[in-house]
Amino acid sequence: MAWFDIGVNLTNSRFSADLDLVIERARQKQVNQLLITGTDVQESRAALQLAEQYQLVSTAGVHPHYAGAVEQDYLLILRELASADRVRAVGECGLDFNRNFSSKEDQLRVFEQQLELAADLQKPVFLHERDAFPEQISLLKRYRDKLSGGVAHCFTGDRMQMEAYLELDLHIGITGWLCDERRAQPLREAVTALPLSRVLLETDAPYLAPRHIRPRIERCEPCHLPIVAEELASLMSIPVEELAKHSFANSLALFEPEKSHDNP
Repeated sequence: MAWFDIGVNLTNSRFSADLDLVIERARQKQVNQLLITGTDVQESRAALQLAEQYQLVSTAGVHPHYAGAVEQDYLLILRELASADRVRAVGECGLDFNRNFSSKEDQLRVFEQQLELAADLQKPVFLHERDAFPEQISLLKRYRDKLSGGVAHCFTGDRMQMEAYLELDLHIGITGWLCDERRAQPLREAVTALPLSRVLLETDAPYLAPRHIRPRIERCEPCHLPIVAEELASLMSIPVEELAKHSFANSLALFEPEKSHDNP
């Protein structure tokens, strides 16, 4: 089985000491494709550098937490980064009204600017949302016809929210959050209706380690993606091999379409 982890924070300092080993452990588990997440201009540049170094792919964008800190020329820099061949999506972008590290006004402005950029470059969007679902869906509906696609990264919502993204023909990114029966019950119920044609898998490493594994995982890595897949396959009542086939094909089609025709 081949796997594509569509959300990994390899620029995080928790990987700085052993990144070569992290990538090697992933490959030993057949997690050969990784999309490295960019969260601001600096991190997006670092993500691209890692993608070039390890022959991977990345995103370029500004997370809503940092929307209030963008420089005046950030869009020009972001456009240059997002135009690189190895950058396959605009983001992580979206809205986060849970902690409001940036004002709602700044978040809405910077998100809409990135939707415009994604539409102009015809690259998919890598979406973040927390406690801002109505506003996020409203903006996405306005821009969806112009966008080439996208994924609700680290989706943690319920079936109603999932179906709203699906109605916009977007993908759903499933992480180790699914494995937390205390907090993830709405998600665990929702994925029983998740179409195989829309499912993507991600670890969001080093975050969201599957909590049901013993001994406990201190740091989530891309090599743990098959653990998330096994839980999702169980909830969807399908063989994990079938989930692997579809999630990998979906990931290639969205982020590496030049390779998708090679996938059986």
